Amino acid sequence: MTSTSRLIPTGSQTVGPYFHIGLDALAQCAHQDMAGETVRIHGRVLDGNGSAVPDAMLEFWCSTPANDDAGRHCEFPIGFRRVATEVDGSFSVEMTKARAVPLDDGRMQAPHFLVLIFMRGLLRHLITRVYFAGEAGNVADPVLETIPIERRVTLIAQQKSDTAQTFEWNVVLQGAEETVFFAW
Repeated sequence: MTSTSRLIPTGSQTVGPYFHIGLDALAQCAHQDMAGETVRIHGRVLDGNGSAVPDAMLEFWCSTPANDDAGRHCEFPIGFRRVATEVDGSFSVEMTKARAVPLDDGRMQAPHFLVLIFMRGLLRHLITRVYFAGEAGNVADPVLETIPIERRVTLIAQQKSDTAQTFEWNVVLQGAEETVFFAW
């Protein structure tokens, strides 16, 4: 598990005090709500030149069963984590693995996290998704099907050989390997 001190940006690298305030509260809940299979995703946020983005914040959201929050003493939902990047642009998040969920029309989506990215220079956050390599549902996921095959790789976290539940996924903001972002 990531230590709480690594979740909170320090010094002049922060975008604003609201990052620190929001991350403090979430760090207190980080160890309380890990139920079921957990996964760790780590990676880096990189700009169009391949340089690290040291002051980004990522929010990871996933669906959880409706009653997962019952009896908890934490103000944030189980299927939510907020993490700041380090000076080298790196981040690491551990949370309950997302499950397959249906769209309104009944088609099933592969397990994934919705990811919101906040950072300086953005007037509105970016929205993307991260899926897991090796998931059978990726082949027929209705959202992935709308993305050109050669671009889908930017949304799929690759499993690390050291453990079955550790994945690597980088966010590239511009350029040839730019992560797919969704309009909103």
